[in-house]
Amino acid sequence: MSGASRRIAVGVEYDGTRYAGWQAQRERLTVQAEVERALGAVAAHPVTVVCAGRTDAGVHASGQVAHFDTSAVRPLHGWVLGANRHLPTDVALRWAASVADDFHARYSAIARTYRYLILHSRTRPVLLHARVCHVRAPLDAPRMHEAAQALVGEHDFSAFRSADCQAPSAVRRLEAIQVLAHGPFVTIEVTANAFLHHMVRNIAGALLAVGAGDRPPAWVATVLAGRDRGHGGITAPAAGLYLVDVRYPDNVRLPDLAGLQPSAMIAGLIAGWTQ
Repeated sequence: MSGASRRIAVGVEYDGTRYAGWQAQRERLTVQAEVERALGAVAAHPVTVVCAGRTDAGVHASGQVAHFDTSAVRPLHGWVLGANRHLPTDVALRWAASVADDFHARYSAIARTYRYLILHSRTRPVLLHARVCHVRAPLDAPRMHEAAQALVGEHDFSAFRSADCQAPSAVRRLEAIQVLAHGPFVTIEVTANAFLHHMVRNIAGALLAVGAGDRPPAWVATVLAGRDRGHGGITAPAAGLYLVDVRYPDNVRLPDLAGLQPSAMIAGLIAGWTQ
């Protein structure tokens, strides 16, 4: 059944291990292509999806948001159940919602939250090998948290952007960053209005150097002020990075998944591992 075109928003969860990132690329496996193929099968017409955050190869998401336009008339749960029947086991829709025609998954977003998950272990993990950043040296999470606070506020983050970043400006507003230890795990959770290419992974790389004792906490502020990526340390691996939340203005009504919040899901993973 078809009707007038309308806009649908969907929540997408995926394990990014097999994928060359979100964005569709010729002859490469991507999350966007899989989601478009599945939704197109439900809609019975080609579908183009636009996401809130174009995650890189190997990066995961529990709170990705995307939108698409369709003339097909389906119940909202039909989009979710139907698409999930066509999606591989490492990608799934969590919800679908009707939104206004001017809603844009990327440009309507006012903040995004990423979580970086680190496991300290003398031996390499097997079950979590593609889902955490593995380090052998102990990390001082309080020192990492102290260092990270220099990044809060509006700054030029040139020192934490990749050489391939195409953003016209390196200025971003970082709302909050928190570093916490949970047994053998350390999490870095960061919220900003937007992120530069590799920005979170570069921040994580700098904080890893502080946590290992290779750099003092004040070094992160020095790197930020220097605006030179060459002085910013390593880029942390993609495996530990998760897009966990996208925030929109209050007038945008998207599903409240109380018991399935991304932070709770990752906290459950940590709790299960440490028991």
